[in-house]
Amino acid sequence: MLTHLPFADPGTPDLSTPGRFLRWVGFRQKRLLALGVFWGVVWMLGQALIPGALGAGVQAISEKDEARALSWAGVVLGLGLTVAAAGLVRHRYAVANWVTAGSRVQQLLIRRAAHLGADLPKQVATGEVVAASANDVERIGNAYDILPRMIGAIIAFFAVAAILISSNATLGLIVLVGVPLLSLAVAPLVRPLERREREQRTYLGLTQELAADTVAGLRVLRGIGGEDLFLQRFHTESQKVQAAAVRTARIRALLDAMQVFLPGFFVVIVTWLGARLALQGDLTVGQLVAFYGYTAFLVLPLRTVTEAAHKWTAARVASARVVRVLTLDRLFDEGGEQSAPAATTPAGEITDPATGLVITPGQMIAVVTDDPDASEVLIDRLGRYRQSDVVLDGTPMQNLPLPTVRERVLVQDKDPMILSGAAEDLFDIPRTGRVDVASALSFASALDVVEALPDGLATDLPERGRSLSGGQRQRLALARSLVADPEILILDEPTSSVDAHTEARIGLSLREARAGRTTVVFTTSPLLLEHVDTVAFLKDGKVRATGHHRELLRENADYRYTVTREEDA
Repeated sequence: MLTHLPFADPGTPDLSTPGRFLRWVGFRQKRLLALGVFWGVVWMLGQALIPGALGAGVQAISEKDEARALSWAGVVLGLGLTVAAAGLVRHRYAVANWVTAGSRVQQLLIRRAAHLGADLPKQVATGEVVAASANDVERIGNAYDILPRMIGAIIAFFAVAAILISSNATLGLIVLVGVPLLSLAVAPLVRPLERREREQRTYLGLTQELAADTVAGLRVLRGIGGEDLFLQRFHTESQKVQAAAVRTARIRALLDAMQVFLPGFFVVIVTWLGARLALQGDLTVGQLVAFYGYTAFLVLPLRTVTEAAHKWTAARVASARVVRVLTLDRLFDEGGEQSAPAATTPAGEITDPATGLVITPGQMIAVVTDDPDASEVLIDRLGRYRQSDVVLDGTPMQNLPLPTVRERVLVQDKDPMILSGAAEDLFDIPRTGRVDVASALSFASALDVVEALPDGLATDLPERGRSLSGGQRQRLALARSLVADPEILILDEPTSSVDAHTEARIGLSLREARAGRTTVVFTTSPLLLEHVDTVAFLKDGKVRATGHHRELLRENADYRYTVTREEDA
């Protein structure tokens, strides 16, 4: 019985070394592997026994024993049918093992990515994550695809060796000793191949990251005329990938050539020795045919072993990258997962002792800072994406269960993520029902964005919403945040990419959309600052002034300069 995917729980992996991780993956599907091994052995042994049956049949023909020849013909037919049936089942379990191992590893990666959240891109390159979740998952699956076949090949080899020794000790010992020696001949290539595979994967990950960043910023690159510069950078990095791939291909080509040459050379030697023994009368015609068949068959186990060496080398390299991603952890100890019950009342006052910021519940407050980096740090603290002593409702946010914080506090970045898929899927999120999609689109001045799409909300959007302008992405993301209707909404420059008229409309409607909710807007736009309840101005990381926008413009020169960039006369 095959495993139902996806797994309810992929398990807790052993991440101490790449090798132990691979062993853990195999142990988790040991029953499936055992069934694959069983049918792999049946398939290989069936093929291994056919030469003996053919030789016996040829010998019966040479002795003109028709009945015995027919009997052996029936045995060959039975073995052929067995091999065909076992081959089908073996292949089914091989695919099942491949899919099961790959799915388990992919689920582990997805679970870790979800756990890390916004911390993931801060610790590892995007290209590396893409490579781990695509290429490396496939290579690990390939290792468990070939494992049952490799074990079947080894068992079949010893079975054939035993048959050959019982028929002729000299030839049997040559096969018994020669095949392992030929297998060991490829061992010196394994380490260099692993090293070059690792180097190639590293360069490939860097190039994929550069390509992703270039595509994401293509509109900006065209605006500043920077396409040629980035094209040259991509060309340089891709040449490194090409050089690494060529170095890897040299080793791989040599390995592939040895997979063909060594078995073929061995078959020639054994056949020549067998022919000499037959001429001397030490082997019958039937035994010679059987020996030739056995040596020809042994090409399959030998090639299987060398193929397994290559795939397991690639799997070890892939496993190292996967383990690296799976061992990443959040940048700070979030704690508090079970230390306090979930809140059931509307959000109360929020205070940040580090800056002196106080956010009154139910109000719309704007935060203006003289340093954009300070804004990002403060947003991360308020959203609990980094260590802080922010207090919510009289309880340190660090002590609240993380799911509670994520449910009550929503942070919208200045460059919001738009996932690929139908535009209507953007709004397939947990919601209170207080704000419907149509109202949210109106509040965010995004109705024209939807109307411009070929099929409206049913239109499929590409990855990161590349077909949309920056302002369109911001407005759709704002509408999504309004539909979610969190108790506390933190907006980071939500209108930085929209025109002035649209920004003014959003400023007017945002207060209505968020009535009774707490909204914190990080912005320096006067068109938004005009419509908030109060403004907190931070300078050098501390709140220096609070009040209405126009009041601060009149009374605080630092605020006036930060918002308007105008020096005092």
